[in-house]
Amino acid sequence: MAKRVYEVWKGSNKFFLGGRLMFGPDARSLLITLLLIIVPVVIFCVFVARHLRHEFSPYNVGYAIFAVAVAFTVYVLVLLLLTSARDPGIVPRNAHPPEEEFRYDTSASVEIGGRQTPSLQFPRTKEVMVNGIPVRVKYCDTCMLYRPPRCSHCSTCDNCVERFDHHCPWVGQCIGLRNYRYFFCFVSSATLLCIYVFALSALYIKILMDDHHGTVWKAMKESPASVILMAYCFISLWFVGGLTGFHLYLISTNQTTYENFRYRAESRANVYDRGCLNNFLEVFCTKVKPSRNNFRAFAQEAPRATLPPTREVEIEDVGEGRRVKVEDDLDIGGDLLKISQRHNIEDIEADIRSRGSDVIHHNSSEADSVLGSDRRAPTVQAETRHSSRGRRSESWEISPEVLGMNSNIVESRGHATSKEAYQ
Repeated sequence: MAKRVYEVWKGSNKFFLGGRLMFGPDARSLLITLLLIIVPVVIFCVFVARHLRHEFSPYNVGYAIFAVAVAFTVYVLVLLLLTSARDPGIVPRNAHPPEEEFRYDTSASVEIGGRQTPSLQFPRTKEVMVNGIPVRVKYCDTCMLYRPPRCSHCSTCDNCVERFDHHCPWVGQCIGLRNYRYFFCFVSSATLLCIYVFALSALYIKILMDDHHGTVWKAMKESPASVILMAYCFISLWFVGGLTGFHLYLISTNQTTYENFRYRAESRANVYDRGCLNNFLEVFCTKVKPSRNNFRAFAQEAPRATLPPTREVEIEDVGEGRRVKVEDDLDIGGDLLKISQRHNIEDIEADIRSRGSDVIHHNSSEADSVLGSDRRAPTVQAETRHSSRGRRSESWEISPEVLGMNSNIVESRGHATSKEAYQ
């Protein structure tokens, strides 16, 4: 059965609802963020907003405090979901490196089998033009592509992300081209929510002081939840408030968090700055680009690249050639031995026929002596030849056991022939 793209995804992302929701590998940290938002708001609604319903001149105006707190919290959670559960701008991976970028370097050649083979070189960087200024982009070995400008590979998600800002563990997702706007809105809205809860908690402390004509300490003892909420919001404002101010600066200068730290270290000029107003319009007023990945589509099998024959195959072929040559040499040596033995037998038979019957015994003894000498059959040695590739084949000798067996056969044949001539 064919699988969908999200089922064979090579990144570290986690998918839910059949690939409709996409999170980072640290999506569990998102639960902590949800608790840090929901729990203080629930405490505020129960212990503070509930007592402020009837504290204003129009009797039911206080209900607006409760409604605003709930609505604003829902808005923050929606922004959090839009930030963490969508494609941040992942660049699809290539099935193989871009072939048009390969080149052969003859100066750095490698010697294989006595031949000089040029080594395969691949440029690690190349230059592209951005606003009339050349910008160097790097090659990503994992995704097998040249990263577009402002793109970087996230080591946590294992993906190349367009306009990569950073990987935020609090939302469990990379922050990039397609979710940066929602991330900034989430952080700034969380800042406003902290200010709202802090202000109304302080207002409730003030109302308690006025109602009981007491001091601040008595009012704080009357509503300890307000004190806890004020302390919590004050600490949170240092984080989300500082993050909001920092990203306002980045937006005004058209930088990302990654570029800000890198350019500062390398003292490089920002080639993407288009002016403060245009920079804000680019972030908030441009249409969000559609995702380049269809996670619910059926995955297509990548064509398998045909690899060139390796050196091992060549060596194996050479070994087969050597074995064939060895067998041929052995066959030739055996044929030469048979021919020499056959000639010896024919000479003996011809000599017996030419002398007649009166010297049969003499000829038999002579045949025996000849055959006895033939038992020490000469060793057949294959010539040492040079092959077309310049390799020398080794010398091969017929073993003494084989020669002894052949000599016994010749001797038995010689006695049989002498016996027939005698009869």
